[in-house]
Amino acid sequence: MAAAEQGAGVRTTLLRVEGDDVRRMRQQLLFDGPDARRKLSRFWTLLILAAVIATAGIVSDSTATVIGAMIVAPLMTPILGSVLSIATGDGRNLVRSLALVITGALSVVCVGYLIGLTVPYDVVAATSSQVAGRVHPRLIDLVAALATGAVGSFALVRSDVSDTLPGVAIAISLVPPLAVAGITLESHSPHQSLGATLLFLTNVAAILLSGLIVMALYRVRQTEQLATKGRGGRLSLAIVLGFVLAIAVPLAVTSRTITRESIDSSRVQTVAARWATPAGWIVDSVDPGSEGITIHAAGPPPAPASATLRNDLDSAGLGHVHVQLVLVPQYTIDLPTKP
Repeated sequence: MAAAEQGAGVRTTLLRVEGDDVRRMRQQLLFDGPDARRKLSRFWTLLILAAVIATAGIVSDSTATVIGAMIVAPLMTPILGSVLSIATGDGRNLVRSLALVITGALSVVCVGYLIGLTVPYDVVAATSSQVAGRVHPRLIDLVAALATGAVGSFALVRSDVSDTLPGVAIAISLVPPLAVAGITLESHSPHQSLGATLLFLTNVAAILLSGLIVMALYRVRQTEQLATKGRGGRLSLAIVLGFVLAIAVPLAVTSRTITRESIDSSRVQTVAARWATPAGWIVDSVDPGSEGITIHAAGPPPAPASATLRNDLDSAGLGHVHVQLVLVPQYTIDLPTKP
């Protein structure tokens, strides 16, 4: 009996923070106190520099540069600060933290837009893999963000695992989607800009929800220094949960669309290969897009009949798929030497 009670006490201790832990988290996350100006200057300096680095990496299509921006970016600090403020019932710091998240996000979008003005070509999904990977968020991105946000909150509560925070910054990706939103907006691709913004909101919602769950598990509100009563915590959790569910709806729609496009592309690839091979042609690529699927094929003239391909697609149950065929004839020209 005593052993069982002792085991229960150990488990309770493991899932509980002390007053010193809360003070440490407040010092790390909140922008108040005598050193508030210093914290704010650090936040804005690092954020603007991270925005420039991220946008440059997107324009140059450099994964390493974008990862560097993720590590430098401080935007996760006010988001976790919002989590802590909700958990402790600190309304003033909650408003301050959320204001920093909103103004910081808008600032990154503006930086991306301004840098886009200096680029002589449109930086969109078709010209940059960095953009392509951030304009079509799916439900799996929400799942990954929830897990990553939980790791970040756990590392915050448990100072002995704080060395995982750089990995969390890379995994959660807050600044790059905002930079993509700005630069694609300047490139006259508002649909892609909205997709990147949705990815950012997905990550923010996931951090808030998983962070509040971790804070609840560690009983932050029930520490001696924060023994408060009221329904504010539950109301905030309900609002955040509603936010996550609202984000999940367009993610589910996007996931379904991408899955359908992937299946259709695979089937079109098979039909197109059967159509091209007898004529000695090769299907180079099958690319899904907003207006249908584009098939790139190359081979010696004469080209196989496009009407035959359309009939083959219809017979395979792909009559609903709009297909654009791009044919590249390959000529062989013999240039003999002079006798």
